[in-house]
Amino acid sequence: MKTTFTRRDVIKNSAGLAGLGFLGNSMEHRFKEADTQAGIDLKGKVNHSACRWCYQAIPFEELVINAKKIGLQSIELTGPEEWDILKKHDMTAAIGWGKYPEGMGLTNFFNKIKNHDQLVAFYEDLIPRAAKVGVKNLITFSGNRDGMSDEQGLLNCKKGLQRIMKTAERHDVTISMELLNSKVNHKDYQCDHTEWGAVLCEMVGSDKFKLLYDIYHMQIMEGDVIATIKKHNQYISHYHTGGVPGRNEIDESQELNYSAIIKAIYDTGYKGFIGQEFIPARADKMASLEQAVKICDI
Repeated sequence: MKTTFTRRDVIKNSAGLAGLGFLGNSMEHRFKEADTQAGIDLKGKVNHSACRWCYQAIPFEELVINAKKIGLQSIELTGPEEWDILKKHDMTAAIGWGKYPEGMGLTNFFNKIKNHDQLVAFYEDLIPRAAKVGVKNLITFSGNRDGMSDEQGLLNCKKGLQRIMKTAERHDVTISMELLNSKVNHKDYQCDHTEWGAVLCEMVGSDKFKLLYDIYHMQIMEGDVIATIKKHNQYISHYHTGGVPGRNEIDESQELNYSAIIKAIYDTGYKGFIGQEFIPARADKMASLEQAVKICDI
């Protein structure tokens, strides 16, 4: 039976990730015997990362060790309970998160004024902890519309986000709001178009608030990926991948030309990470990750 995990599942259960136990000896041996040559062949221009939640069946430290072997420098969407393990292996989290206040997550976040006090306290605590271990980027969300106009959502998000910008600026940590599609995966999510996110960046008025441009989500929502990246790159701090349709491998089985997209991203002068956020459909998940790294290594 195939088990499918979603980002929302992980957000709800993020505190438990560190408690995952190691797999059996045969599985551990198989990963230790995995090909270790990919990292040697990488070109050095792209900073490679992968999202933890896509590899939940693999114990965290084992994932870190084997991801590093294939050239990754980061395992992201990880929290304080995992950052010490990353540091131990000379890895980082390209973008981090934490255990959000009760009841808050993708659907209920900064666009609701009632959440602001709790969210401000959460980020005021998390930002210095991230900075201390070298995590330079933290994810945030708009929340769902729930009947709210896009204009009111902008105003509400601005009010809440501006309250944490001084702390973000002092610690040199960027707060990045993720662009998600509201067509297939996240019905009613408000930050679902790049233009809306860019306007919010202008309203917040700090270079420590930017966007996480998820290529998979924005291809579904608005298309025109390369032109949009060129137009709005100054507002983007991080990128995620994913095959369209289906959010699986980013190879020839899907519609996007990831080599061209990654080239366009780095042609803008981008210096950050490319975070692989596809859900491997193949049994050998690390082989799929290695393939994705090579596709994006322009």
